[in-house]
Amino acid sequence: MNVFVTGHRGYIGAHLIDLLKQGGHTVTGCDLNLFEGCGWEPVVPPDRELVKDTRAIEVSDLDGFDCVMHLAAISNDPMGALDPKLTFDINRDASIRLARLAKQAGIPRFLFAGSCSVYGKGTKLDLDENDPLNPLTAYAQSKIETETAVSELADDTFSPVFLRNATAFGHSPMLRIDLVVNNLLGSALAYGEIRIKSDGTPWRPLIHCRDIARAFIALAEAPKDVVHNRAINVGDNAQNYQVKDVGDQVRRLIPSATVAYTGEVGSDPRDYRVKFDLLNRLLPDFKLQYDLVSGMEELHRKMVEHGFSKADFEGPQFVRLKTLEGRMDRIS
Repeated sequence: MNVFVTGHRGYIGAHLIDLLKQGGHTVTGCDLNLFEGCGWEPVVPPDRELVKDTRAIEVSDLDGFDCVMHLAAISNDPMGALDPKLTFDINRDASIRLARLAKQAGIPRFLFAGSCSVYGKGTKLDLDENDPLNPLTAYAQSKIETETAVSELADDTFSPVFLRNATAFGHSPMLRIDLVVNNLLGSALAYGEIRIKSDGTPWRPLIHCRDIARAFIALAEAPKDVVHNRAINVGDNAQNYQVKDVGDQVRRLIPSATVAYTGEVGSDPRDYRVKFDLLNRLLPDFKLQYDLVSGMEELHRKMVEHGFSKADFEGPQFVRLKTLEGRMDRIS
């Protein structure tokens, strides 16, 4: 395939380019390079690279591709809250525009990086794709509205697929620690303390960032009639955890660390346990390569090798919100 990837220099995108190249695909990456200098390890480059805001992509940029994999976004709840209007401008409006351009360019498949956060405060446990959506943030709302609008573009020649990804974690060349698993492990290494900001009871479905990249490729290669215009939860039923369970796994790796419930966010309203039966049914051969234990062991090993420190935990390199706050002029 000839693939156009947005956000290829991001936390998941770095894995996606690596896997696509390993699979023999031709890849063009498009990224504003907003987080330049945040890399942890060398990244595999695409065959061709556009340093460009997704809002500035033109139809001529998309000529000749078989698939668009759209990852670029203001990428989590705290970042989305920094400027909700900008979040909708980039996450929703630019995504819908990109889908229209892809359709105009004759690209048959469009994969959109969504999120299980669209379920927000779940009305029940074990939510599937047909359950009510309950977004609590601009980030989650932007994902829902994009799904709705892009779905209306689907026809015999244009096939969108919406990946509602579980909460990402794990090692990446573009490491982030503003994600629950990575954050708790990082705080244990930085302070000897596992700082849980809620009461620890909220549920989160978890998935290694490299497995999300693998899911993109599997869905790009799947037959059209299997995945056409579907929203699909991406993860595994066995990888739903309460935040306090993640803290327990951190203590297994770092027994000297203590657990501290800081209460910063009070009772976290984001609480959702998710089912992934549809993914298993549509792609029975697709299995996650990581679980929470193996993914955390790898990340812990990498952090120790890199000498991860308090300065790393508190600085902007691995906390996207801190970097973004200093570079808002590039996107506003």
